[in-house]
Amino acid sequence: MSFNEEEVLDESCCTTAANQRKSHHSTQTKKNLITRLNRIEGQIRGIKGLIEKDTYCDDVIHQIASTQSALNSVAKILLEGHLKSCVVERIQEGDLEVIDEVLVTIQKLIKK
Repeated sequence: MSFNEEEVLDESCCTTAANQRKSHHSTQTKKNLITRLNRIEGQIRGIKGLIEKDTYCDDVIHQIASTQSALNSVAKILLEGHLKSCVVERIQEGDLEVIDEVLVTIQKLIKK
């Protein structure tokens, strides 16, 4: 599945209503993310089944790595959209606190 950059740019991610930030992804982006998350959910169930069947540890670890990679892919899509819309909008509005917010988010993503 490929990610369409134009799709990210057409979204308005972080609008505020009653001081609550909320993301607004296009229908296609939501569909893409939900499809990916459903697949990941299936991978998790598969890993559980492998453990229940006493599958060789190395094989289970490979499946876990694959699942982590898929989850990272979802995070990358969300982060890209967030940077290209929400963060840009907030900086243009003079809200520079968003930079610290993004740095904390990135630190959480790369923490191992």
